[in-house]
Amino acid sequence: MPEAFRIARVDGRPRFVDPDGRRFVSIGVAHADPTNLQYPHNLALWRARYGSVERWLAEGLVADLRAWNVTTISATEEYVSGSGLATSGAVVDIGHSPGWPAEHYLRAGMPYCVPLRPLEIETWNGHPYYRDVFSPDFAQWCDYLARSICLPHVGSRDLIGYLLTDGPGWARHPSGAGFGAADDAELERIAERYFATVTAAIRRYDPDHLILGDRFGTVAGMPEPVLRAAARHVDAISVQTFPPPDRPDAIDAVIERLDAVHELTGLPILVVDIGNWTATSMNPQRASAIPDQAGRALLYERWTRRLMQRRWCLGWHWCGYVENPARGYGLKDPLDEPYRELVVPMARVNAEILAEHGHGEPA
Repeated sequence: MPEAFRIARVDGRPRFVDPDGRRFVSIGVAHADPTNLQYPHNLALWRARYGSVERWLAEGLVADLRAWNVTTISATEEYVSGSGLATSGAVVDIGHSPGWPAEHYLRAGMPYCVPLRPLEIETWNGHPYYRDVFSPDFAQWCDYLARSICLPHVGSRDLIGYLLTDGPGWARHPSGAGFGAADDAELERIAERYFATVTAAIRRYDPDHLILGDRFGTVAGMPEPVLRAAARHVDAISVQTFPPPDRPDAIDAVIERLDAVHELTGLPILVVDIGNWTATSMNPQRASAIPDQAGRALLYERWTRRLMQRRWCLGWHWCGYVENPARGYGLKDPLDEPYRELVVPMARVNAEILAEHGHGEPA
């Protein structure tokens, strides 16, 4: 078997183990995309500072992540359009970009996760499409995704694994759409075919890397029948969650929910999207109970330390990288300058957590 990331039990808890047999804590940043520096308001800066994706990867993104003790490039789709989400009653026609081409990941030289989109049932999507997962057409679609997206990553020592549908509306889509399952047994039958078809296609072309599953949402819903089906086919449960910043106990409710998910599935959990926000000059509408960037850092430390206390936690990926007009969660402002009151404490916390959990030590 080629050397690749795996999940193994170390010191009584599941952990990522890298291709060299070392413990790996996945501290990631999600939604890093060069186009966030190519808007009219910062295009001149892009041309002067970088001018190419290759230079941005080396001198911008990767340099930042290493300085902040971030270990993973997470899913790179970027929020593109829409003033709201389907979950808030608005319609989003084209919500996400498809993510990076393979060559960007391979050039970056850091551990990474690759997103696929087998189903267009995201809860932010105002026009979801619930395909017939039992049809030959769906199997052909999954095979196409696997050969077009996965094949370039075969043999990569940096690939951690594949992430599937983003925030899927398995339980109840805000638009009213769905699979029309009459009961839990039917929903599990649908989910079983979905996960069986997708994972078989991926493993047909890349049998060595991990499959991290749908990016379930604590708000979007994680029905037990779907989790049971997923657990039979994926290597870990991926979850995105955004605890309300005005509720100090919100992280406790999230952890209680994820404890139950782990108990049900028996699988470790990777928190693939988590973040908080405060008002900025570009996004004054992002006002919250957090007064400033220093407040975001305090909440970052509280949340991440609580997560890593759980034996099921493989790590977390923070949302996002450069602030843009649609996504107001940046670690850097729209002119590519770090929010230092946030990233300096974040780098310290990350370093401490990596040291506490033996990151880089033999498994």
